[in-house]
Amino acid sequence: MEALEGLLTGLAGALTPTNLVFVFLGVLIGTIVGVLPGLGPITAIALLIPLSFGLEATSGLILLSGVYYGAMYGGSITSILIRTPGEVASAVTALDGHQMAKNGQAGPALATAAVGSFIGGSLAVLGLVFLSPVLVDLSTSIGAAEYAVLLAGALALTTSLMTGSKIKALIAVLVGMCIGTIGLDAQESVPRWTFGSIELSDGVDIALLAMALFAVPEALRHLSRGERTTAAAIKVQRAWMNKEDLRRSLGPYARGSVVGFVAGVMPGLGPTLGSFASYSLERRIAKGARRALFGRGAIEGVAGPETANNAGVGGAMVPMLALAIPGSATTALLLVVFQMYGLQPGPQLFQNDGPLVWTIVASMLVGNAMLLVLNLPMVRLFINLLKVPPPLLYGGVIAFVMLGAYALTFSFFSLMLLVAIGLIGYLMQENGFPLTPAILAAVLLPLLELNLRRALLIADGDWTVFVDRPLSLGILIIIAIGVFAPLLLSAARREYAR
Repeated sequence: MEALEGLLTGLAGALTPTNLVFVFLGVLIGTIVGVLPGLGPITAIALLIPLSFGLEATSGLILLSGVYYGAMYGGSITSILIRTPGEVASAVTALDGHQMAKNGQAGPALATAAVGSFIGGSLAVLGLVFLSPVLVDLSTSIGAAEYAVLLAGALALTTSLMTGSKIKALIAVLVGMCIGTIGLDAQESVPRWTFGSIELSDGVDIALLAMALFAVPEALRHLSRGERTTAAAIKVQRAWMNKEDLRRSLGPYARGSVVGFVAGVMPGLGPTLGSFASYSLERRIAKGARRALFGRGAIEGVAGPETANNAGVGGAMVPMLALAIPGSATTALLLVVFQMYGLQPGPQLFQNDGPLVWTIVASMLVGNAMLLVLNLPMVRLFINLLKVPPPLLYGGVIAFVMLGAYALTFSFFSLMLLVAIGLIGYLMQENGFPLTPAILAAVLLPLLELNLRRALLIADGDWTVFVDRPLSLGILIIIAIGVFAPLLLSAARREYAR
């Protein structure tokens, strides 16, 4: 009851004219930033921090929070239309979203992403309000051993994201793992795969990797074929979801909200892994012809990840506000901004600065509604992007991607790295190797290595720590069932048929 009263008080503050203006500016800037490859919410927030210093604490934090969840939706627009993720968490949306656009269903794909972002973001805020104490206890009870087992399971199941050759998917995972090992060893500061380059000491930026493996190969593929007109522009059918699209999206909306929110609550996972986990879940529970559509234009492959994407934003705010533990890189930056305003996130935050915090939380509800109202009428406008002749469209993609890569480090080396990885991605794509497992493996491996080492350090090198703890043992059993059960069932069916 106390949480509900706080939320209602916060809504009264968020709906004041001044705060509404800053909510609108935040989601608008976030959407634009999300569309531009390579920038992402963390870059936009870093650039806007000096501007926010001149604002009142409530207005400044509302603005920067709006940029965060606005960018989560904006990244899906170019991901769907031209297979260029504006944000890393939108990379998985390109799998089926872009195929839908090529099949003339760009409108339904964009509408599904907009509605899913609204549902996921709104439910995550409600979860933030009513479930924070329980979820904080859950996140603190999961130690390094449990995280290591979870991440190892996710890495083992990565190849299930793709249809086609499992061997090629496995090779793609190994490529991603190699990229994930680049940089200085976290414990001993020993350079790995840096080839003497100082620029590679911090590893390969995941945003750059996503652009290099999604945008560059797709642009090169179109430009190399010398296309003058785009088939997708000719086949555009409608700009909204029909009843069947909505029916097929309802389940992914619900599941994506839960998966994304839980992934956001877990420190270090965040929206990116939430969207990948949602896609994997939707593909696994799909049956028959529906499962065969994944990778070829399944609307479930857009609805689930996009909902999880924005739900992860609300989830990541839970440990940041309640424990001062950032759930992602962006919330780490927001934590610093809170402290700059003289606020200290943690258990006493809601008691000491309740009205301000509830206003920021309520502004996220208002902002998600604004995103929906702002972007749904623009679906037809976004579709017109497909009518641009391919040489201009994909030439522009290359230009924006190179600009985004340069903005990450402001060095020429980033451009060279983008081109090198992009050419590798192009060769892989042309030879039937899936690219998504490579990105996911590059994201998972550093987190897995960090938590594996941390767990062994705590246990004094005793590997039984992963089976001694009941929670990690239970997770291991679930992962083993998920990996081996399909193989055993397939073998049983073959034996039965024989």
